[in-house]
Amino acid sequence: MTTEPSTRTATGRGLTTGTLAAGLLAVCLAQIGLAIPATLNGLFQSDLHPVGSQLTWISDAFLLPVAVLELTFGLLGDLFGRKRLLIGGASLLAAGELVSATASGIHQLWAGQALAGLGAAALFPTSLAILAAGTTSPAQRARVIAMWAALLSTGGFLAPLLGGITATYGSWRWSFVVVTAIAAASAVVSALFAVNSSAPAGRSLDVAGQLTIGLGLFSLLYAIIQGPTDGWASPSIIIAFALAAVFLAAFVLAEKRAKSPLLRLDLFRNRAFAVASVVAVVGMFAFLGTAYSVSIRLGPVQDQAPMRTALAFVLLNGITLVMLPLTERLLRTAAPGLLLGAGLLLIAAGDYWAATLPITDSAFTSLILPLGLVGLGFAITVSSITATAVNTVPMHLAGMASATTNLLRDFGFTLGPAIIGAVALSRAASNFSDSLHDSALPGALKGAGTAVLDEGGPLAVNGASTTSPKLADLHPLALDALGHGYSIGFVVCGSAALFSALLALITLRSRAAPHTDSTEH
Repeated sequence: MTTEPSTRTATGRGLTTGTLAAGLLAVCLAQIGLAIPATLNGLFQSDLHPVGSQLTWISDAFLLPVAVLELTFGLLGDLFGRKRLLIGGASLLAAGELVSATASGIHQLWAGQALAGLGAAALFPTSLAILAAGTTSPAQRARVIAMWAALLSTGGFLAPLLGGITATYGSWRWSFVVVTAIAAASAVVSALFAVNSSAPAGRSLDVAGQLTIGLGLFSLLYAIIQGPTDGWASPSIIIAFALAAVFLAAFVLAEKRAKSPLLRLDLFRNRAFAVASVVAVVGMFAFLGTAYSVSIRLGPVQDQAPMRTALAFVLLNGITLVMLPLTERLLRTAAPGLLLGAGLLLIAAGDYWAATLPITDSAFTSLILPLGLVGLGFAITVSSITATAVNTVPMHLAGMASATTNLLRDFGFTLGPAIIGAVALSRAASNFSDSLHDSALPGALKGAGTAVLDEGGPLAVNGASTTSPKLADLHPLALDALGHGYSIGFVVCGSAALFSALLALITLRSRAAPHTDSTEH
């Protein structure tokens, strides 16, 4: 165990090596857990045979508790100590991944991913807050934030490599077993070496705030994910959207009246923080929507090996680690608007390029440059968002700011698969149906294709036409429809990144001065 008292904060005494290691390992672990399902989508499709939106729910079962509960875990860390949350979060994530590894069906896999996401919801804000609390200067803070963002991205490219290797030489289940072991190691490192910190002054539980934002975000995401399957005009989807609007409005009212709000709305009066918050949602939606489109293109659509998807994710995430020295320097010297704008423009350019690639092009070399642009843009953007938000609030609000930024970033991540899956699959289903109707195929085959489409969607048609000789003539139609659908997905992601870039460039024209006051306990 550490020889330092657990009640002593790292603030003012410097960031200890043990705390640094624990915080960086924790965020890397959380991102591995978040990213691992994307590599395995093709295997889930062939092994568990999900239909409709069930495949999307595998990723979003993890992301949903992350988006809903990060603010609460940021508050709990401030109140009761961040070390406890690092240990508890890693333990929950380990338990969830073990449940996923032993899943006999899609519903148990959802349950495991939801439990793992609960652990990640504790790790994302707590890892950043415990590191920021130990910094003693703006330069050190910029360095630590850059390292945190780099380890987040490291998790993003280690996950698909792990998934690719274990799936190639074993089973997708072994991917979750390995993540369980990493989570156990993270819990041990945090228990032995992290120095505790907290910021309880003026903070207390905000039950009304948590209930309203939790129900509001869940209702919104449910509507977006289930819309293509249930129908956008179905009563369940309309009710879900209405509930989302009501609960999110109630959250704003609750926070205005709360003595100790879960989220201080006056933070958004700070222009840099407000813009970073919008960019965190829209920009990160663009990035993970891109990643999701790539995983579906290479996996369920083109049926390429998991290692091919893994290499694509290395391009998307690995550049952040290579860029670490330059990113750290840019965070200290460049205007936040310029950094955010440049990073998001690169993401937009990569997405628009990817949208032009025909679905019949299975060469990995075709993806290198567009995905490289997206990865480079993400490397610049993710650090800039975090630094802009956290550096522009007082130190005693670093926990709340980091939790808010993480929530918004991960809410954007959650929207990525949800919206892109909805847009791409809806468009693909429509295109396939039209092409099938206009084709010269026999009536019996048309009827079979329509039945499979109605039951499982265009991905099911694509998979069935690949494995069944009787349905083989449907494959070109399904492949073309899916290619068109996910090309539109890339365009949507690129347009979101472009919007965010223009917003950052127009509104953040000067470098924000960081706050350095500290009231940690």
